Amino acid sequence: MAHENFNDLVAFLTVAREQSFTKAAAKLGVSQSALSQTVRALEGRLGIRLLTRTTRSVSPTEAGERLLQTVGPRFEEIELELSALSELKDRPSGNIRITAGEHPAVLVLAPAIRQLAVDYPEINVEVIVDYGLTDIVAERYDAGIRLGEQVAKDMIAVRVSGDMRMAVVGTPGYFERRGRPETPQDLTGHNCINMRLPTRGGIFPWEFERDGREIKVRVDGQLVFNNLAMRLDAVLSGLGLAYLPEDQVASHVAEGRLERVLDAWCEPFPGYHLYYPNRRHASPAFSVFVEALRQRARG
Repeated sequence: MAHENFNDLVAFLTVAREQSFTKAAAKLGVSQSALSQTVRALEGRLGIRLLTRTTRSVSPTEAGERLLQTVGPRFEEIELELSALSELKDRPSGNIRITAGEHPAVLVLAPAIRQLAVDYPEINVEVIVDYGLTDIVAERYDAGIRLGEQVAKDMIAVRVSGDMRMAVVGTPGYFERRGRPETPQDLTGHNCINMRLPTRGGIFPWEFERDGREIKVRVDGQLVFNNLAMRLDAVLSGLGLAYLPEDQVASHVAEGRLERVLDAWCEPFPGYHLYYPNRRHASPAFSVFVEALRQRARG
């Protein structure tokens, strides 16, 4: 039977359940005569009578009863699934996969997710911390978070953090032993805690800017890490100088555990962006997620 004849089956099933053409026609929103013709056409194509009609009632024949019992439940399952899909369209639920570097995961994602998980318990969020510039389409992520300069031009980008600054910090004890650098070039004489990023192919240079003048310094030191937590722990232990996001060291500076140097060379730069391929068919869950990040950025 051709797919376009499924409507005929729905018509038959409705009449058989209601045992009345009048009630079935009202339920389907068609005329009684049109419904009767539809059922007769179905019986004609199948070559068998499905309904016994009397002046007072309508009941399925043996063949009609068999069709009602076998096909009927399947159509009910289809209707339930279609109804569930309709609810999913309107209710925020489902899975979201995000890739981000360690710092935006801590600074941007973690606070938003804490509130999102409470407000929308049916939304599941998976965050993969990755310093590589992941192809979110190929890896089947819903979105990624990176600095604006790292977002491909064909992606939609949404600002999700304010401007940022980096900070060069060390312990008071370290500065007593080694002195304070006055310019970025002076860092070459210090024990610096380095970072290696997979996308850079080597040690990450420390970047500075002042009055429009940009300087990149490749520093040396005993320690190299590929994560923020170990760099922060090492600098707090007095093992060298570290180049870290300002927000990660602000409390330690305020309480005197760390001191800043080269502050005038650490100018603000644009912060993080959420990026994703397109706007079409965004799920309610993803829309809620994006809005949660936007609100935190505005706040």
